[in-house]
Amino acid sequence: MMKLTFCGAARQVTGSCHLIELADGFRILLDCGLYQGNDEEMENFNKSFPFKPETIDVVVLSHGHIDHTGRLPLLVKKGFSGKIHCTHATRSLCSIMLMDSAMIQERDAMYQNRKLKKQGKSKKHFVEALYEKEDVHRTMQLMVGHSYHSWFRVSKDASVYYADAGHILGSASVTLKIRDQGQERLVGFTGDIGRPNRPILRDPEHMHECDYLICESTYGNREHEARPEEVDKLLSIVTNTCLEKKGKLIIPAFSVGRTQEIVHLLDHLENEGRLPSLPVYVDSPLAVNATRIFGVHPECYDKELQKYMLTDPSPFGFGRLKYITEVEESKRLNGSDEPAVIISSAGMANAGRVVHHIANNIEDPRTTILMVGYCAPSTTGGILKTGVKQLKLFGEWLNVNAEVTTMDSFSAHGDRLEMMDFVKNQTKRNKRLFLVHGDYDAQMPFSQDLVNLGFDQVDIPYLGQQVVLT
Repeated sequence: MMKLTFCGAARQVTGSCHLIELADGFRILLDCGLYQGNDEEMENFNKSFPFKPETIDVVVLSHGHIDHTGRLPLLVKKGFSGKIHCTHATRSLCSIMLMDSAMIQERDAMYQNRKLKKQGKSKKHFVEALYEKEDVHRTMQLMVGHSYHSWFRVSKDASVYYADAGHILGSASVTLKIRDQGQERLVGFTGDIGRPNRPILRDPEHMHECDYLICESTYGNREHEARPEEVDKLLSIVTNTCLEKKGKLIIPAFSVGRTQEIVHLLDHLENEGRLPSLPVYVDSPLAVNATRIFGVHPECYDKELQKYMLTDPSPFGFGRLKYITEVEESKRLNGSDEPAVIISSAGMANAGRVVHHIANNIEDPRTTILMVGYCAPSTTGGILKTGVKQLKLFGEWLNVNAEVTTMDSFSAHGDRLEMMDFVKNQTKRNKRLFLVHGDYDAQMPFSQDLVNLGFDQVDIPYLGQQVVLT
């Protein structure tokens, strides 16, 4: 008898983590993500686990985003010593993303402790970094890369199959083939479902038909703009902000996936002679390193990008594009009054250099802040999307005079119809489908859509819920 426990991303769009326990006690953890947001009830989520890390036998990752991998070093720090399975490209991305996350954890702890020291607090009140760079080194030693489309064994009774999820570089859906009490059962985990007909990556592949399916649901209640409209809209925003208003266009973007896609679209516009003559900056050391990793994993490219590279061998760079890594150069951008496009992380504007760009330009009506993907409601990006007139950044209340606009079509997550198309082959065999990685308001209508599609039982599990897979 198998048990499934939802240890993260339950009625939330972050912190992916699901535990499968086999009949013989073997324990498989699907993802081990960091919660990204400021909800009070989730304050302690990242600091602890609802299980003993040393009791986990293996981890199976869907992809490299921090909300799916960001607590791996903490898992190792607290006693996990098994293998961490992933695709080859995911392992490459984790090598830079987890190190970047460790640096953020250390920096945040240092900042908090300086404040506590000024308040006269003793060292016993100081906070400890969630994990450090050494924990990342130990984590990377446990990671094992695999190719798509081949089964590999993780225990005597369980094998794993990766199919391309089309979400980010190296992303995969996970199918577990489990021998349980003399019967073979297939348990599927979609990870984050990508989008068809997007630049750079191959389209999502249908999974094996599964008895049980854990399915993401981020955009379960909406549909994205069509791509031709998206390119024209992006160009219109660039033109309006930088040429007509003479201002800065600030784009908070995830360093992996979103940044490369936006740069690639701007590269297209440049080659077509449609991009205005103005500077474009990618201000994110992580994005710079991630773009290099994109360059060494062409096995993930779609046919369109391979064809494009016959005439433009540098699909993530053009003459007026500059990648910035140095802090001083980033600071100079804030002091500059020149019209420019600034792409900077983090995508939810909850951390990173983009917060400084927003803080320095949000009161300027010439500025446009373009949100290009999902933002948790409690993050800076999520708050800006609600249309607030004031925003507190770095302890100071600022007037939101900048124009805030959204283009969710850039999201790497499939929308309602795209996700339904992805899972439609599952209806005949599936006994039970579990919706995760979505806000409850999006999951409710999506669950009904899936019932109408032909699924017999669709559940929306809560955090900590355990179910028996009979």
